[in-house]
Amino acid sequence: MRRLRTALLVVALSNMLWTLGFRLWEAVFTNFAVQELGFRADQIGWIQSIRELPGLLGILSGILALALGEMRAAGLSVIVMGAGIALTAPTRELGGVIAATLVMSTGFHFFYAGNASAVLLLVGPKEAPKVLGRLNSLGALAALVGTLFILATLEVWGFRTLFLVAGLFVLVVGVALLPWSRQQVRAEGVERPRPRLRRRYALYYVLQFLLGSRRHIFTTFAVFLMVRQYGVPTQVMALLYLTNYLLGTYFHQAFGRLVARFGERPTLSANFVLLALIFLGYAFLPLWPALSGPTWAVPALGLGNWILVPAFDVTPVLLILMFLFVADNILFGFSIALECYFQKIALGPEEITPNVAMGQTMNHVAAVVIPVVGGMVWETVGPQYTFLAGVAIALLALGLTQGMRTARPAPGCPAAARPAEPPA
Repeated sequence: MRRLRTALLVVALSNMLWTLGFRLWEAVFTNFAVQELGFRADQIGWIQSIRELPGLLGILSGILALALGEMRAAGLSVIVMGAGIALTAPTRELGGVIAATLVMSTGFHFFYAGNASAVLLLVGPKEAPKVLGRLNSLGALAALVGTLFILATLEVWGFRTLFLVAGLFVLVVGVALLPWSRQQVRAEGVERPRPRLRRRYALYYVLQFLLGSRRHIFTTFAVFLMVRQYGVPTQVMALLYLTNYLLGTYFHQAFGRLVARFGERPTLSANFVLLALIFLGYAFLPLWPALSGPTWAVPALGLGNWILVPAFDVTPVLLILMFLFVADNILFGFSIALECYFQKIALGPEEITPNVAMGQTMNHVAAVVIPVVGGMVWETVGPQYTFLAGVAIALLALGLTQGMRTARPAPGCPAAARPAEPPA
């Protein structure tokens, strides 16, 4: 029992460290790339595309977990992620930023496989939902700490020192936790099932690809639009990301109940209709003159001479875009409906884990392609058409969703309780 508690404590601390590091990087990076380095939309697209390459190497993360043990693989991944965040600090050219981002992303993606497996192997099916819920709560706490850290230090330190200190903190604490990450959580001789592609799962694979496409059109270019065109400060973006995380933690539980009550097809259909409307908003609202004014000056927020949030200007269109940004991130929670659909059509329990992994690979294939294409569209014909492509993807997914047929009903969805990878 003591060994189990120690293992769970290490898993919890590693998970908090992972969430803290990534949320800091995510909230600051686009402002750093635009305001400090002057990158264009196509350059941001290349960076985000290459950032997703490690997500395609899920099989390697599985091999690493088997070779080193799940907990040790996760611990090493946290260290690698911290190194990547710290290496971002001195970069000044596109090549250096890409290299540092690739290191960070390798640690980020490889951690997920090892940590998720460790949790599910350490606790039984009855305890897993409670443990995962507690980990989500700790993740929310880590996100809050990261946001407060940005507010407290960015105006004084600047982007580069913040990246360096945050990265070194994640790296050093990760190294300190590593000696306690050697515990064996997998029984000897147990192997992971190999994925088998089946025609009956084709709709699941295609919808995963489309979900990955819509995810990166929005997470890459909605943020870029607000930072580049409207000058949203880093601290405000950090608060928006924190809002997304906290509201997502609450709403995702409600989405699970909606899926259980109404079924996968109706909930996914509603999701894609709302997504199409959000993309239409980002495409056309910035072009509507009536929303470009009046301009309200938001005063700086601080304690004495200590500036937490700098002053910035807000227009009606920017307020609406911020609302749509939060709404879109909340809708990520509807992805559990797709997992529940797959759970119902799977031929057996042994096919769930490898094919869910295959679905995530399809999701990351889109994540590699879409940012590059979206950035090129942005620079050649304008940002409006990048978001109109998102409308087309949402409508295509809506049409395909109508072809969902499940052979058997299933109350609830245990698949929804699996550890959720944040939208990377």
